[in-house]
Amino acid sequence: MYNRYAASTPPVVLNLIIINAIMLLATSLLPDPVVNKIISNLALFNVESPLFHSYQVVTYMFLHGGFSHLFFNMFALWMFGRTLEYELGSKRFLIYYMVCGIGAAILQLLVGWLEFHFGGAGVVALFAPTVGASGAIFGLLLAFGVLHPNATIMLLIPPIPLKAKWFVIIYGVIELFFGMSGRMDNVAHFAHLGGMLWGFLLLYYWKHKGSIRY
Repeated sequence: MYNRYAASTPPVVLNLIIINAIMLLATSLLPDPVVNKIISNLALFNVESPLFHSYQVVTYMFLHGGFSHLFFNMFALWMFGRTLEYELGSKRFLIYYMVCGIGAAILQLLVGWLEFHFGGAGVVALFAPTVGASGAIFGLLLAFGVLHPNATIMLLIPPIPLKAKWFVIIYGVIELFFGMSGRMDNVAHFAHLGGMLWGFLLLYYWKHKGSIRY
C-alpha cells in the first residue's frame, strides 16, 4: 500500500526539506560571525552551558553539520516521511516529527548532564553543539517499521534487502552499542535512541486512543 505514495511529496515533508536546506545555505554562505551567532543561539548545548536556551530543543533539528549530514537526513525524511504523512495526516505527522525531535533533544540533554557531573566530561563538552534532524528521522524509521513491519527496505551498504522491522531493531541495537561504548562520540547516539523511544510511546498512545491502528 505504501508504494502508491512514491510519486508525490506531501506538504509537511516538502516544507521540512526546504527549511533545512535554507538553514544549511545560511550557515554555509553567510559571514563567519553571523554563522557563529546562529550556531551559538540555535544549536543544542548542554544544560550547564552558558549557551543553553530551552528553545534549542526545537531549533537544533533545523541545523546540520554539512551537505552530507543534511542529504542523508533529508533523503530518509523524503523516503519514509511521504508514506507516514499520507497515512497519519499532515497535522499528526508534524506532531509526531516534532515530538520525536524534541524527545531526542531531551534525552541527549539528560545524558550530557550525567556525563558532565558523573562521567568526567570536561568543560569543553559544555560548548560542543548538537545539530541535525537525526533524532526526528530515527523516530520516522521507528514509525515505518511499526506500521509496515514486513515492508522490504534495500540497504545501500551492504546492498541487501531487509524487512523494515529488522532494519529498525538492528539500527536501534547499533545506536545503543555505540552510545554505551562511547565509540563514535562525535555522533549523538542517545538523541537517535530518544527519537525512537518517544516515537514508540506516541504511537502506542495513539493506538490506545484508537487514533491509529497497527
